[in-house]
Amino acid sequence: MKAREVKRAKLVAKYAEKRARLKAEGNYEALQSIPKNASPVRLHNRCSMTGRPKGYVRQFGISRIQLREMASAGLIPGLRKASW
Repeated sequence: MKAREVKRAKLVAKYAEKRARLKAEGNYEALQSIPKNASPVRLHNRCSMTGRPKGYVRQFGISRIQLREMASAGLIPGLRKASW
């Protein structure tokens, strides 16, 4: 799944300029010929370590589970897990 998401991101980058140009022209027939995965809406944030799609923390680019484990181990500078 991680590889599939990377492939989508490459397609989005490749067709970004062409999509913007066709949209500005209003040429929606030509826009249909571009691959579906070239649409930025189809991208989904995933954990960079595990590929988990849910519980993604944008600030760190990892899932909440990995964030908690790394914070407990002291691997993220400036972040400490609360305990009282």
